Amino acid sequence: MMRRCLSLFIGLFVAAAAVSGQQFTPAPGAELLHRPLDQILDVNVRDGLVYYRALKAERGRLDRYIASLNVPAATYQGWAKPQQMAFWVNTYNALVLQLVINHYPTSGTVKQIPGGFDKTIWRAAGRPVTLDQIEKTILPEFKEPRLYLALGRGAVGSGRLRSEAYTADRLEKQLADIQADFVNDRHMYRLDRLTGTIHVTPIVSWHEAEFVAAYDKNDPKFASRSPIERAVIAFITPSLLPSEREFVQKNEWKMAFLDMDWKLNDLTGGRAE
Repeated sequence: MMRRCLSLFIGLFVAAAAVSGQQFTPAPGAELLHRPLDQILDVNVRDGLVYYRALKAERGRLDRYIASLNVPAATYQGWAKPQQMAFWVNTYNALVLQLVINHYPTSGTVKQIPGGFDKTIWRAAGRPVTLDQIEKTILPEFKEPRLYLALGRGAVGSGRLRSEAYTADRLEKQLADIQADFVNDRHMYRLDRLTGTIHVTPIVSWHEAEFVAAYDKNDPKFASRSPIERAVIAFITPSLLPSEREFVQKNEWKMAFLDMDWKLNDLTGGRAE
């Protein structure tokens, strides 16, 4: 019976991938792995904010999910690229949740947890990792800058933590949604017409090389602009309102990076204004 159910699941997954145009063969079990996280996020996350108090009170499922992430290295290597990308984003977001509830309630910001990002070590995919290693060493290998906007980081100024896990079959749509929503999140983007300034999240500046490589197409209209300015414009233009797009095309703006708001994305505290 179990074998029959697994075969049915794999068949449905392959069919969904074919419909969505994904060109990869899913490895059995890779998507089932993230189902517990999907349920955790669905219950505990609203508009990017986390009900940490409730999550801490019933932390067993999160702890078991994190333990399950230490799959054998050979298993991980057998996964297709979209599965690997989804794995590391989910891993990062789950580890941040665990980091926060290990110190909750905490005053200040998640960055004030000693060694939380650079010294606390977990095991995932058969290797020891820190949060910084995932963001700065592992994710760059995929050359997909939208992944950095999918990382919750435990802060209101980071990308909105979704109420669902990332999965290979939905990854492209999930990342496309992140790009489309970018201009609607004041922590990501603000247009100040009075000063003629386009303000952008510092996350883009942290990963400038990746954004430039992916989005700077050397548009002659903006030839005098820096590579990162051209990349940002190419990234946001498809989602801008007509009036904003007209403003950008006049090419009379300046660009500045916002300060990162590290306030804890706690549902009890609300999103910073």
